[in-house]
Amino acid sequence: MGYTFIGKDPESGEEGCPAVWVDDGRRLLVQGRHADAEALSRTVVDSPRAEGESLIVLEPRMIPLLKEAIRVAESIEVR
Repeated sequence: MGYTFIGKDPESGEEGCPAVWVDDGRRLLVQGRHADAEALSRTVVDSPRAEGESLIVLEPRMIPLLKEAIRVAESIEVR
């Protein structure tokens, strides 16, 4: 399966930066910080997390990259 790198946080350094990819199956892959305990406890009320799921936090400056990832995903023809 192929992966298209969309970009990384423009304000991050070379290590551990939030980033976004799209794979050939149109899935968005997001790298970011794990949410803190307060966010975890508040959001689990609305949507319990299954084993293997995480709550990822992205800063607002990542919004353009997420929009681009969605645009790319929508343009991929899945076979």
